[in-house]
Amino acid sequence: MSEDSVRAVYDQVADDYADRFRSTGPEQPVELAVLAHFTTLLAGRDVLDAGCGAGRMLPVLAAAGCRPVGVDLSPGMVRRARQDHPGFPTAVASTTALPFADGSFDGVLCWYSTIHTPRAGLGTVLTEARRVLRPAGHVLLAFQVGDAVREVGQGYRRLGHDVELHRHDRTPDEVAGALRSAGVAEVARLVRAPAPQERTAQAVLVARSC
Repeated sequence: MSEDSVRAVYDQVADDYADRFRSTGPEQPVELAVLAHFTTLLAGRDVLDAGCGAGRMLPVLAAAGCRPVGVDLSPGMVRRARQDHPGFPTAVASTTALPFADGSFDGVLCWYSTIHTPRAGLGTVLTEARRVLRPAGHVLLAFQVGDAVREVGQGYRRLGHDVELHRHDRTPDEVAGALRSAGVAEVARLVRAPAPQERTAQAVLVARSC
């Protein structure tokens, strides 16, 4: 799917998404533990939530002592982020062309925000994340594990939205290699089995700029 197609889907479903996913209820404790590890490395520092959606992770980052900024491709999602979490700066932007100077952040969070990026575009996203990192900055990526492209719009269709949405599942080794190529070296990895409501395993990688 093109960025324009993904943007159109999330603009359409933004309110249903924001109403359903208000905080970290969908996450398992073990992956939140990795997120907590990430934030302990960045307490008191600037963190970009790249692909922040409706902003549900912004207060989580702030509660851990980070100074978060959010960007998302979808104006509808950013509208809800500003409505639901008005205390945090947010902007409409693509993760392939971040509107920040080099070295603007100590950390970049990609919490399931690369899942609609085709394999050919992942390197661009990670290179941009590396560009805006300061020396010794950290990146965290969360994603579904696999080696397939899945159509995942059925939940939104049940809510009355006529949409099609593709998700790119990846292996942790593939993501670690893409990070390494972008100049960010893996320092920690979690892979967990699917929860009862999930169909695929989940992974979280933490990496540090080289």
